[in-house]
Amino acid sequence: MVALLLRRIASLILTLVAVSVLIYGIMDLLPGDPAAIALGTSAAADTLAALRQEMGLDQPLPLRYVHWLAGLFSGDLGSSYTYGVPVAGLVVERLSLTLPLAALAIVLSVLIAVPLGVTAAARRNGFIDHAASIFAQISIAVPGFWLGLLLIMLFAVELGWTPAGGFPGWQAGLLPCFGALALPAVALALPQAGVLTRVTRAAVLDVLSEDFVRTARAKGISRQVALWRHAMPNAMVPVITILGLQFTFLVAGAVLVENVFNLPGLGRLAYQALVQRDIVVMQAVILVFSVLVIVVNFIVELAQLVLDPRMRSDAA
Repeated sequence: MVALLLRRIASLILTLVAVSVLIYGIMDLLPGDPAAIALGTSAAADTLAALRQEMGLDQPLPLRYVHWLAGLFSGDLGSSYTYGVPVAGLVVERLSLTLPLAALAIVLSVLIAVPLGVTAAARRNGFIDHAASIFAQISIAVPGFWLGLLLIMLFAVELGWTPAGGFPGWQAGLLPCFGALALPAVALALPQAGVLTRVTRAAVLDVLSEDFVRTARAKGISRQVALWRHAMPNAMVPVITILGLQFTFLVAGAVLVENVFNLPGLGRLAYQALVQRDIVVMQAVILVFSVLVIVVNFIVELAQLVLDPRMRSDAA
């Protein structure tokens, strides 16, 4: 098990290095001169050359990558062309909103989908099963940003229960902050809950048809005990896999919802950097997204190895 874990960690490190090379190379290929973007098209040639030298743009690409990589290890992601502040501070500030929002959306998705999927599988072809199927189809079909607009119209405009958008900052207290994140979290959670409901139902149905569950029932164990004690632990492997994918999607794919609710999250920062052609910020944000995806998938893989001993023997 230790050797397998070391191999997985080595693979994780190599993947992160490869991703960093790919990100830096692709960003360098984008059209446009960052120095010209920062100074404007009317800048003098000598001023432009001086700024390019200050930014290190006159150096070869491999040397610039090495300097950038060395900065990553020291926590220096460069300075934003647009805001004129260190990019690391911008990213950390935006992550302090995006990560809690994604975590809240995942919790809501699990609280809705897992009980619904398990109950639908336990009562196959019953009323709850059909209701769960309808819920999954509707929630998957409705775009998150459109659902967000509907939630704003109902709960913020008509009822006045929550703010329509914006974020007060964590210094305002947990209650106002979670009040501001409630509607965006629901808008993100419902489509994911639809997917997770289907996966949970299918996984539980597959396990319920296995011989060991029928044997447990034949020994006199009740249906509920067989479901929760024997079927659920074995059905959690695909559910956890989907949860890992959903979390990375929520972190990296919340751009539209954050813009709908005017939330200063990492997705909104990525959109602003793209519009303003702030290459340094774009590199940092894409790198953070990639690292989150890789690390979460690594954690999910470890969880699968713990839950399913057969995967340890196959990977050995």
